[in-house]
Amino acid sequence: MLERTLHLLALSGSLRAASFNTALLRAAAEGAPDGVIVTLHDYRDVPLYDPDLGLPPGVERLRAAISAADGLLIATPEFNYGIPGPLKNAIDWASRPAYRSPFAGKPVAVMSASPGPIGGARGLQQLKTVLLGMSAVVYPAPELAVGGVGEKIVEGRLVDAVTAERLARLVAGFAAWAPGARFDVA
Repeated sequence: MLERTLHLLALSGSLRAASFNTALLRAAAEGAPDGVIVTLHDYRDVPLYDPDLGLPPGVERLRAAISAADGLLIATPEFNYGIPGPLKNAIDWASRPAYRSPFAGKPVAVMSASPGPIGGARGLQQLKTVLLGMSAVVYPAPELAVGGVGEKIVEGRLVDAVTAERLARLVAGFAAWAPGARFDVA
């Protein structure tokens, strides 16, 4: 049992309405343990990265949401062996200033859902590399890479009991780990 409410911000690597990764994050929110609130953040109003724009309102909202969260859950598909452009773009905007961004010292758990058999594992690896480069604290285990997701998420609902159990274990483990994992980046 948590001593206080833990607020987790969820970011999906896919912007499409019927995204499997967004559905996975919704299932994480629905199945979160007592004392854990998961809030999905829509970042589609974040423009393409261009420092000449200053700090656009969508970027300000994203940065404020990351700063206010106790931790992040990020679910991403794998596009061409990596993370999708919109997610990388949002991360790039939020990663400034370097080593003092809202990601610095922030606990983050990653997961992926993909129709392919390895469930987006290469995208997860790339995402972890990017997060570590910003001094985020990446949850070491368990990971969740859901392959063959089209049979496990149907009409936006997680219907596979084994995946639901693995997701619940990840969220509960992360919720127990995250409060002590945060550190200050000098």
